[in-house]
Amino acid sequence: MNTSVKPEPREPEIPSFPWNRVPFSPTRNNQAVKDEPDLPAKPEPEVEEAPKREEIVVTGAFNPPKAPQHAVYQSTAEINYAPEHALGEGLKMVNTVEEGLKTLVFGSKMRQDVWKREIAKYVPWPECMRVATNVYANSLKSQSAPSTLIAVCGDNIVPTSGMRACTAVVTEIAYHDKRTINGDISFLSAEEWKQELEVLRHDLVDEDGTIKRTTDLKSDAGIAWSKVHAVYPNVAIEQILQMDVQQILNLDRNIAGILGTTKKIVAKDSKTFGKEIAKYIDSKDQKRGDKKDKTSKDKPKEKTLMDKVREAAGQSVAAKNAKKSSKDDEPALWPLIRQVNVRCPAKALSTGAILVDLPGVADANAARNNIAKDYMKKANCIWILAPITRAVDDKTARDLLGDAFKMQLMMDGNYDDHCITFIASKCDDISCSEVISALDLYSDPVLEDIEERIDSLAEQISECKKTKTANDKLIKTMEKELKDLRDRHEDHKEHLEALRNGETYVSKFADKPSTSSASNKRKNKRKGKQGSPKRRKSVGSDDEISSASDAESDSDAEDESDSDSDSEAEDSDEDVSGSDDSASEVANDLVEEESEESLEAKLESLKEAIKSSRQKLKEVRNEKKEASDRASVLAKQLAKVQKEKNAFCSLKRSEFSRDVLKEDFRTGLKNLDEERDPENYDPSRQIRDYDAIDLPVFTCSSRDYVRLKGQVKGDGEPTCFSNVEDTGIPAVQQWCHQLTIASRERAARNFLTHLSTFAKSVQSYVQGIGDVTAVDREELREKWESRGFIDNQEQDEEDDGPDPWGDLGIHLNGPAADFLARLRGEQDVPMYRMNEPRAKLDENGQPVGITPRLCNEFIVLVENCVEELKQKFQDGLEDKCRTGSASASAAAVAVVDDLAGSIHWQTYRATLRRHGSWRRDLNVELINPFTRTIAHSWSALFESDLLGPFETAITNGITKLLTEFEQSAAPGLKDRAKLQGEACLEEARIALQKTIAAVKETMTNQQKEISRCMAPHVQAELRDAYNRAMEERGRGSAFFRSYVEDNKEEIFEGGADVILDRLDASAKAVGEALETSLGDLAQKVEVNLSVLWEGVRDDPAQVRARKFVVDMVSEVQKQLRLWTEAANLKKEHRDEEGDIDMTPA
Repeated sequence: MNTSVKPEPREPEIPSFPWNRVPFSPTRNNQAVKDEPDLPAKPEPEVEEAPKREEIVVTGAFNPPKAPQHAVYQSTAEINYAPEHALGEGLKMVNTVEEGLKTLVFGSKMRQDVWKREIAKYVPWPECMRVATNVYANSLKSQSAPSTLIAVCGDNIVPTSGMRACTAVVTEIAYHDKRTINGDISFLSAEEWKQELEVLRHDLVDEDGTIKRTTDLKSDAGIAWSKVHAVYPNVAIEQILQMDVQQILNLDRNIAGILGTTKKIVAKDSKTFGKEIAKYIDSKDQKRGDKKDKTSKDKPKEKTLMDKVREAAGQSVAAKNAKKSSKDDEPALWPLIRQVNVRCPAKALSTGAILVDLPGVADANAARNNIAKDYMKKANCIWILAPITRAVDDKTARDLLGDAFKMQLMMDGNYDDHCITFIASKCDDISCSEVISALDLYSDPVLEDIEERIDSLAEQISECKKTKTANDKLIKTMEKELKDLRDRHEDHKEHLEALRNGETYVSKFADKPSTSSASNKRKNKRKGKQGSPKRRKSVGSDDEISSASDAESDSDAEDESDSDSDSEAEDSDEDVSGSDDSASEVANDLVEEESEESLEAKLESLKEAIKSSRQKLKEVRNEKKEASDRASVLAKQLAKVQKEKNAFCSLKRSEFSRDVLKEDFRTGLKNLDEERDPENYDPSRQIRDYDAIDLPVFTCSSRDYVRLKGQVKGDGEPTCFSNVEDTGIPAVQQWCHQLTIASRERAARNFLTHLSTFAKSVQSYVQGIGDVTAVDREELREKWESRGFIDNQEQDEEDDGPDPWGDLGIHLNGPAADFLARLRGEQDVPMYRMNEPRAKLDENGQPVGITPRLCNEFIVLVENCVEELKQKFQDGLEDKCRTGSASASAAAVAVVDDLAGSIHWQTYRATLRRHGSWRRDLNVELINPFTRTIAHSWSALFESDLLGPFETAITNGITKLLTEFEQSAAPGLKDRAKLQGEACLEEARIALQKTIAAVKETMTNQQKEISRCMAPHVQAELRDAYNRAMEERGRGSAFFRSYVEDNKEEIFEGGADVILDRLDASAKAVGEALETSLGDLAQKVEVNLSVLWEGVRDDPAQVRARKFVVDMVSEVQKQLRLWTEAANLKKEHRDEEGDIDMTPA
């Protein structure tokens, strides 16, 4: 995995190291310093020999520092290793060492300065663990990036909309360990907004000044008006065109006051944050109303009760409506935003990854475009998002990115499977029949089992529906006949009552036959004959039966539910047992003389018939309800099985898509390797192992994920997946969480190694070298110590840092003096003052000692390195640049013609108005032949080890000096000199590796900048032509084409010169960076070796202080060893188990 995400931040200045607390002042903790001059500056005494610093005696009590803050472990089993934990504990160990060193009196100012710088370098180390991951969707025109970001972050931190472009700006999402969600919204400056307004005003009118149609929101005029109208909603388009940009800016003081500012949002939860940030970045149209709103304007609105109360109180209803109207017409701020930074406690980002959403829409604002381009330069990992149907069916992985973008990634060293991650979204959008047919899944046993269950459930549901339909018909027939029985029962009751009262009664059924005969008459379209009813007398009544029947009928009516109307039920010939005979007998007996006894018998018979019919009707209704309930349960089971089928087909499609995308990426990379150097391409020899390339591909459904997790309300149930893992989002979250693992572990490992080396150096100094005579020490000191380069002039307290080189430059001549002059840093307040010796010079007047010698050698090596870099740049790229410029020149006119002929003429003119950068970037297309020509040589050159020989030469120079140092040591010091030389070489090697890595990082960043300078150069050369072309009238621009044809050679040759000149400047910058770092390295070597001649203090307090520091440093080294072992065990375990799933299910 590439780890050059964002360039590692420069090491910041830290507060002055409090060395003034060490016991160097005349009175400090009741200590007295003997034989030491006063602090006020005095002329330095002339001394011929270096004073014996071990004669300085410091007395007093030793005050140990506070207890160490770092944890103390006894074995690796106690350590729960993570790179962040290792780094945190390591920083605590640095503080422990720092506090211990404050108790010591140092033998030299150089050691103090070197160790001070060493400790300061550990402070910014955590920044090395941050990785930028760009979610790049611009070329894919994908609208799924915001919803995918929300799913990955596990919270609704960015507003999304299926109807509007809500994220129209660059949005960076990073982690913080607070419970709140914070956001910074940066607005365009006044000048940037004025430049965009100028372009937008031109987009609104034709060449003759006619206002364009703005209803099409996808057109240039529609996009321009949506932005202008959003910011100035109360100004008509005619007014906008009559004003200049300054007048427009003066329309709203509030808008003018927002420009150039940054709004901060702090919210306790995502819901609150979403509402707050939506006020700024939501791009909804304020004036978009519906028909209801339009019609409602014509009708006067009826006054509400509250309005009447307001009128009675003397308040104005119009004022209320005016407030509401003004609120509706408030300006939107989304066109003014240049960038949004969000910090949230998202677990997926907790390891340092930074997600950056680069929106997939064209933008007229140059500031936002430049921000997006800067992120593309800094990012080391790019996520390509596209809907899965488009990713596989319409485009492939090799075609999704444009040629120019792929070439640029190749030149950056980022076009490989370590940098690019492909995410296919919208996996819940599935057509099972299409997937089954396309992938030939008919014989899949899992699918067969699902299909069998679906068929079985469908058959059962069909049977339930048939049962329900039959019962519906039967219920309607039975209800009709039951009604007939009740009516006849009522008729008989009335007849009996009339008979008892001696009244004449005409039956309602005198002219009606039975139900069956009436049905037949309806079928035959005949009317019944009129009968001659007889009047009968009746005695008694049966109200109780009637009321009971009515109550039971009502009860039955309440139990009836879900009864379906069916016209066929009216023509049904279904018979109900016992009911037909009763009705027929009653109808036949109506024409005969009725007595009370006969009527009572008939009433009793009808009562029994009604009771029997009601019972059967209830049974049928229960059967219908059971069938309906069972059908409902089966329907839910069928939906669940259908969702299972959808998930199965989606997962099968995802599996197929991953394989296709991986293979297409391999093929595209192979084709790109062939295209970038077609002359030297050998098909029989593979440039790389293409089979080993494994593009990380993830397939996911953010919509189903947020529904399953309950992040959204009101969207219903998931449509495809039933468990969270199948949505693919957890795999993406894990990938994001572990994306930084390589850089984090490398940063932690380097930190532990550097700290361990520093701790050994401190321990070596504090322990001393034992029984060595003062004479042997002085011989070694005299030969190798660098003296006279500490600047003892009084420093100003406002200065920030020490001058490690002091007045050495006064005694140096030639290149050494220039080198040391460049190394001078900011100065600091002096820590102490003591008599300093004169500079130690050789017979030629040049300083001698380890540091001056190494500096002189390093100067020559750095100069040689710079010249070699320039030569490599020239040999590897100059011819290619010349060839590329010729190719670009030859194709320039054709590129212009192709652009003019392939897009609408108004879009073409809009492109010219924006100096070539609009929906397509003409400047980039013009340099494509140039980029294609140099891409292979460029990437090959910068992927090679440009600084390898230089690193070897530096190491050899240090090794040679250490050999001489060992040989010059007295017999009593040789063994210790050898051991100290080995330790010094190891420390120098580690420091040199860090220096080379930092310089390589700087070189990588510079080459990215240089490789992108061609398009801005072409744009600058064509700026006058762009402006003059807009003065033409008509479709197209003959002037622009002519200008390109006349000046193409000069434009592209000049671009090649710019690139070569900037490469030379880059080589010089590398030399300057190396000089600064190597100056520190030279001092570090001398400090490491000076242990052999620096004596220890005999002061009792210093003895106790040294013992304390020895014990402390020994414990720190022990803890560092345990953490290193824990890191190795963690790596072995991860290699065995596999922590990163590149192909999630």
